[in-house]
Amino acid sequence: MNRTGLALTFVLGFFLLTSTTLAASLRVEHTLGSVIVSEAPETIVVFDYGVLDALDVLGVEIAGLPTSNLPSFLSKFNSPDYVNVGTLFEPDFEQIYALQPDLIIISGRQAEQYDELNRIAPTLYVEIDNANWWGSVQSNLRLMGQIFGKGDEVEAVLEGLQSRINQIRTRATAGGEKSLILMANDGALSVYGAVSRFGFIHQDLGFIPADQAIDDATHGQNISFEYLVKVNPEVIFVIDRAAVAGGSVGAQQVMANPIVKMTKASQADTIIYLNPHAWYVVSGGIRSTEIMLDDIEGLFQ
Repeated sequence: MNRTGLALTFVLGFFLLTSTTLAASLRVEHTLGSVIVSEAPETIVVFDYGVLDALDVLGVEIAGLPTSNLPSFLSKFNSPDYVNVGTLFEPDFEQIYALQPDLIIISGRQAEQYDELNRIAPTLYVEIDNANWWGSVQSNLRLMGQIFGKGDEVEAVLEGLQSRINQIRTRATAGGEKSLILMANDGALSVYGAVSRFGFIHQDLGFIPADQAIDDATHGQNISFEYLVKVNPEVIFVIDRAAVAGGSVGAQQVMANPIVKMTKASQADTIIYLNPHAWYVVSGGIRSTEIMLDDIEGLFQ
């Protein structure tokens, strides 16, 4: 199924959820199937850190999560009060079963385990469409608001975030600088275009892509330092994957290359280092989206 089909499936699921009430429960259609969720479930296991972030901000308590790789703004969950249910890629099925959860929430990293998790408890699959990042995030947050009775709180959050997005877009459009989204991964470089996991920068924040022909690939398009000089962006947004996945060469060390110093972005001091946890690990949350916007607003300060 293509991205458009996935997005339509999720939107359909959202409207089914808002209109179907079955004996104090909600039926949600999602890409991997359907799930009947009891209203305001109490024992919740969450594998998606973006959802975890959102539930935390909304005051919804959870019981279990994978505790590895938690960023500082989610450090409260690295505590004996919460059950460690494996890793982002390898659920601990015994621990999850022992919790007897009312709801399990997963995303792409756990998609292959969906059937097995769904046998333990109702399992909800959430996703973000790279072609419509902000639209997907809004749908996911409204879904959480519907399930947990936090609809008004979600709408207030979305209104505030949308206002900030609009302000950034106005400034980015007025500036007209051509920008490039770059990931440094332990010395290797890759770039991401408008239809990518970081395409929010171009789609919604209004920054003009320095290269309109970047491959639409999950892990970006590999490049050389010479590519940076050829494209010569006026702004470079950098994500340091090594900072969250492990590595010996940090992004700032990589970008200290003499060839990088030849770019307009380096000469104008407009190489912006993005928070790798917010952009790469916890994408789609509330606090993480606020941090993402903080990063971008730093360009104008």
